[in-house]
Amino acid sequence: MSALEPRVPSGPDTTVPVQSPPGGILEPAYRALSIGIISVIFLIAFEATAVGTAMPVAARELDGIALYAFAFSAYFTTSLFAMVLSGQWSDRQGPLRPLTVGIGAFAAGLVCSGTAGAMWLFVLGRAVQGFGGGLVIVALYVVVSRAYEERLRPAIMAAFAASWVVPSIVGPLAAGTVTEHLGWRWVFLGIPALVVVPLAIALPAIRRTASGPVDTGGAPAAFDGRRIRLALGISAGAALLQYAAQDLRWLSLLPGVVGAALLVPAVLGLLPRGTYLARRGLPSVVLLRGVAAGSFIAAESFVPLMLVTQRGLSPTMAGFSLALGGVTWATGSWVQSKGRTAPYRERLMVLGMVLVAFAIAAAPAVLVESVPVWTLALAWAVGCLGMGLVIGSTSVLLLKLSPPQEAGTNSAALQISDALANVVLLAAGGAAFAALGGGAVGAGHAVAEGGASHPTAFVVVFLPMAAVALVGAWVATRLDPATPAGKGETVTGAAA
Repeated sequence: MSALEPRVPSGPDTTVPVQSPPGGILEPAYRALSIGIISVIFLIAFEATAVGTAMPVAARELDGIALYAFAFSAYFTTSLFAMVLSGQWSDRQGPLRPLTVGIGAFAAGLVCSGTAGAMWLFVLGRAVQGFGGGLVIVALYVVVSRAYEERLRPAIMAAFAASWVVPSIVGPLAAGTVTEHLGWRWVFLGIPALVVVPLAIALPAIRRTASGPVDTGGAPAAFDGRRIRLALGISAGAALLQYAAQDLRWLSLLPGVVGAALLVPAVLGLLPRGTYLARRGLPSVVLLRGVAAGSFIAAESFVPLMLVTQRGLSPTMAGFSLALGGVTWATGSWVQSKGRTAPYRERLMVLGMVLVAFAIAAAPAVLVESVPVWTLALAWAVGCLGMGLVIGSTSVLLLKLSPPQEAGTNSAALQISDALANVVLLAAGGAAFAALGGGAVGAGHAVAEGGASHPTAFVVVFLPMAAVALVGAWVATRLDPATPAGKGETVTGAAA
């Protein structure tokens, strides 16, 4: 493909980019696009790692500690709906519009939160921000699917992972410094201005390489009203489930049951048919993404708390114990991006899940006083290496197995699996943690009541999550659709 030439349509199911000479994602044909979208990911990553530092200060100043958890869950709830909307929008009209609207909403949400005079306005801003984030992440996957040749997709996914390394290390420190010297509001208000430059670089390139419907010969298809309704159901169900997990009383069973009743049919309708049966091919790719992300993130949420309450570390030192993981995660993603590892991708993903299971199972060893704290940092770095192998590869395989006209819908399914597994497994782990005297858990942040937690409460979180990760290692053996049992089966359609 010459420098950002338009795609050449060859029918509704076969539109592909024109081939370019061998090179990387920074060759002239891709340079502006790559720099632009990587910069967007970098800023989103910086925001994601920075707001957690400023959030407690904001909640105290706005007299909104009671709504603290909802500042996180509001983002998650609206992003789920936006993911489905973005998938349909991108498949029907191209990713340019949802990406532009998403970045605009993301920035508007930051401004709303940064200027809020009351906690409910702060939470509203987080909800708007989540809507924008959901639109952006799915639209970016469709951009990768349309604008990059298959040989370059592992590299751009590795670049996305690398974009999180610096923010994960310096984001909390930078946010703490800004909060202390300038005020928490500038953590939110500073990022929208920084988005302008990457947008100016990326949008013209996206317009020329990935805009418009896949089938340029006909009118765009109408939005699927049923999937939109299911998206509303999954968002409402997730919100109710999070509320029940944050308010561990008998009365909370009612919203929990209602949330589950909304979630189950929505999930079955929005994910590929056979996902929860681990059917070979795309369903197992989507399932593996949720199993990997859910087990790892649910366990990671308790690592700093365990180090603070059981080993006496400061919150800052506990956070820095995970810093090496950002580097090894990017390393794993880089390994999966190399062409010579492509034939062994499924084996690498099995290995990755075994490494994740090992790290999660080894974490509670620091509950024993004679075990040095640094061993957990090393174990978690090993787990992050495994996550880098798995997460990047699931993205690559999803785009490989998705026809161009279904890239948006399937990318949305991948992101839904990721996000929903996080909240479900965190809710389950948090309930077990609280039941054994660990304290309350809300929105991905474990909080000990009274400053101490019973050691057993941590064990009942980490060991089950390690078992879930081992299930993921089995799922990783079912990613190849080329089996006799899979012949003639549809793997890309949602459950009827």
